[in-house]
Amino acid sequence: MTQRRNARELIELKNFGSNPGMLKCWLYLPTIFAPNTPLVVVLHGCTQNAATYDHGSGWSKLAEEKGFAVLFPEQQRANNANLCFNWFEPDDIRRNAGEALSIRQMIAHVVESHGMDTGKIFVTGLSAGGAMANVMLATYPELFAGGAIIGGLPYGTASGVAQAFERMRGQKAPSVSQMQSALRTAASGSGSCPRISVWHGTHDHTVKAVNAAQIVHQWAGVSHISDTPDVIESINGHTRKVWLDESGKQVIEVYLIKGMAHGVPLSFSAETPLGNSGPFMLEAGISSTARIARGWGLADDADVAIAEGAYEPSPQHTAAPSGIEAVIAKAMAYAKPGLVRKAGGRDEQGIGKAINDALRAAGLMR
Repeated sequence: MTQRRNARELIELKNFGSNPGMLKCWLYLPTIFAPNTPLVVVLHGCTQNAATYDHGSGWSKLAEEKGFAVLFPEQQRANNANLCFNWFEPDDIRRNAGEALSIRQMIAHVVESHGMDTGKIFVTGLSAGGAMANVMLATYPELFAGGAIIGGLPYGTASGVAQAFERMRGQKAPSVSQMQSALRTAASGSGSCPRISVWHGTHDHTVKAVNAAQIVHQWAGVSHISDTPDVIESINGHTRKVWLDESGKQVIEVYLIKGMAHGVPLSFSAETPLGNSGPFMLEAGISSTARIARGWGLADDADVAIAEGAYEPSPQHTAAPSGIEAVIAKAMAYAKPGLVRKAGGRDEQGIGKAINDALRAAGLMR
C-alpha cells in the first residue's frame, strides 16, 4: 500500500465576514495554484472537525494532486456540544442568516482573495454536514455547480430536536409537495438547480436510507424531472441511479451502498487509497471522494481506478453499528411502541437517559 501525502497543511482563516453562525474556517491550497482554480466546500459530521474529516475522506490529498482548493467550515462546541452543524435550527438554515450565511461569507472571502472560478464551486458533507450541504444548495443554489450529500437529509423538514430525531429515523416526514415547496422558497425563487449527488448506506441506522429517496423527490420537483430514474446500474456491488433532463444531461444521481452503515464510503484495499480508515470512514470498495470529484470534472477515470483498486466484498460491509450509531439505535429501540411500561417493565428514568444521551451524541440536544 502506497501512502499519499499532502505538501501543505490546512490554514485557518479569520475575519472573513460578520460570521453570525460563529463557525471556524480552514482552507487548503494546492502547491501548484493557478488562476480560476475550482473550490470544494467540505462539511464534517458530528463529533468530527475539519482536520479529522479531511484525514479520513482524503479531499486535500486529491486537491494537491489535481490542483483545486478545499474550504472546510468547522463547527464549535459553543454552538453544538457534539460539533454538529445545526441543520435542524430554522435560524441557521435560512438564506442570509446563521450558519448558512457564515459559510456563504467564507466562500465569498476565499473566492475574492484567491481569484477562484465562480463557475466551479461545489459542496459536500457527511451526516449533519451532509444535511448542511443540502442547506447550502437550497439557500444559495446560484452559487454551486454541484453538491454531494452523504448520509444526509432533505432541506427544511425539521424544526427543533424532536422533529430532527424523527426525520433521522425516517418518520413523520412532510409530504413530497411540502418538501418541494420548502426548497423552492429557500432561495426566493432563484431558478438555479445545481447537480445533485446523494450517497447513503442501505444499513444506515443513524440516518435511515429513506432520507436519500426524499432528497431525490425534493430536488426532482424543482428540477422538473420524473421521479423515475433514467439509468440504473451496479457499480462494485452497489446500486447507482441517474436522472437526466430533456437534453440528456445528468441532474441527480444516487449511490445506495449495499450493507454499509453510517459514514463515508471509501476503498482502503487499493494500492494507493484515497483517505484513511477511522470513525465513519468505511470500507465499501468504492471511493465516494474520487467519484464525486470525477462527476464535477475535478478528477478522471484513472483517479477513480487508483483510489478504488480491486474490489472484493468484505464482512466489514455488514459490521455491527458502533459509536454514535449504536447509541442512537439503542435509543430508537427503547422508543418503539409497546416497549415502555410504567409498571413492572423497563425503568423509565433509564430509558429517558438513553434517549437523551443519543440525542446529545447526534448533536440534536445541546
